[in-house]
Amino acid sequence: MSDNPSPSRRAFLQAIPAITAGLALPATARAAPHKHHWAMLVDVRKCIGCQACTVACIMENALPENSFRTLASTYVVQQETEGRTTAGTYMLPRLCNHCENPPCVPVCPVGATFKRDDGIVVVDGDRCVGCAYCVQACPYDARFINHETNKADKCTFCAHRVDAGLLPACVETCVGGARVFGDLNDAKGELRRSLNAAKKNGDAIKVLKPEAGTRPNVFYVGLDDRFQGRVEGEAALWQPTAHGV
Repeated sequence: MSDNPSPSRRAFLQAIPAITAGLALPATARAAPHKHHWAMLVDVRKCIGCQACTVACIMENALPENSFRTLASTYVVQQETEGRTTAGTYMLPRLCNHCENPPCVPVCPVGATFKRDDGIVVVDGDRCVGCAYCVQACPYDARFINHETNKADKCTFCAHRVDAGLLPACVETCVGGARVFGDLNDAKGELRRSLNAAKKNGDAIKVLKPEAGTRPNVFYVGLDDRFQGRVEGEAALWQPTAHGV
């Protein structure tokens, strides 16, 4: 990976009016092309499980020990190769999906969780009472109670960086270029180009748990069908303390 990111990345990745193998364009993106509508594309084939994204997120957001807003879960899978059954490793980068229909929002009794006009789902820490209703409502296991603040915590797409014209920390540090972040309403950005390229190559654009009806804004390329819905078995979770972080 170059030490000097391309101008398009520094200029800030942009986005897509919608591509998709069976995915509908978010209504907000159709109705208000002049507004930002942030989203992410994850190319699972490029993820090497290095956890640079996880460490960058921890450092950027000052997360407590062994708490994660994003990580690359590691699974051992069985696969058939030339008539033989072999074991392989599968990486699945995970984070808040910033859904169009986020189930975490209506269950909050104090309105602490809400969706911004630009599509990012955030938590107002001043209002949050730490009841964990939103944690239970999330079908992606993307929320937790921060044991230092006793408030609900989650990925915000690094909203503070995005508002300053920067990329989320996980995107900036991904050594394999597996994560692309951009504006769904910008038809000329890197996200749009990446999705167009995937469509041209015949790659399916998928989301996690589409049956949940949440309409995620985190899209995946190269996602194994076995991991699109409910994941059977437990992932091997990476622990920072075991690696001196």
